[in-house]
Amino acid sequence: MLWSQKQRRMIQPPMMRNKTAVFGSAFFPPVQYFAHMISHQEAMVEAHCNYSRQTFRNRYLISGANGILPLTVPVEKVSGKKTKTKDILISYDTSWQELHWRSIVSAYNASPYFQFYDLDIEPFFNKKWKYLLDMNLASVQSIIGCLGLNISISLTDEYLSGNNYLEDIRELIHPKKDYLIDRDFKSVAYRQVFEQKHGFLANLSILDLLFNKGPESLLVLNESIKSATTNPEFKAD
Repeated sequence: MLWSQKQRRMIQPPMMRNKTAVFGSAFFPPVQYFAHMISHQEAMVEAHCNYSRQTFRNRYLISGANGILPLTVPVEKVSGKKTKTKDILISYDTSWQELHWRSIVSAYNASPYFQFYDLDIEPFFNKKWKYLLDMNLASVQSIIGCLGLNISISLTDEYLSGNNYLEDIRELIHPKKDYLIDRDFKSVAYRQVFEQKHGFLANLSILDLLFNKGPESLLVLNESIKSATTNPEFKAD
């Protein structure tokens, strides 16, 4: 069952940091991304950086019957090396939406909370989004809504250089970087559909956590931030 508002309030959120965090654009980003996000009341998504391939901007990881399954959103061919992320167009030359949703259903249909959230997630694989940035931001906002989080999130108006007023997480979370280098994040194990076959697979897309733990995803995210205070009464199972 989904938790009541009273039960949600029993979860102590991590201690909020004064700085605004700046994140890279990502489509249903990994657990690490949201673990950082819940420790900030304000978050910004970088829209004006130059687009680069093989990042979480158009790539996310789920757990399938054969192990980790990477899913990639195709984009229109980038001309030149300085196309801004905000200008990247999604390609529909292939039926990637149908393929992705079929893969997600196959992977999580047997998970405890898939039927509670599938109607929130499926529209991302039906609507024809024009810009990758818009779809990515909407996916993050959708998860924020599913988890009942109170986080203000916006896009940058210009490229933000590092300064003392921002916590820069843009390059920290990357498919080619081991999450273990993140000193503030620790992977917290939770039950997964194919855990008996593959063992626990860490730091997958937030979809994996959402479908497997539902409202208790907040407990996992709480415990995943090393520098934050958590409620010891609650533990991920």
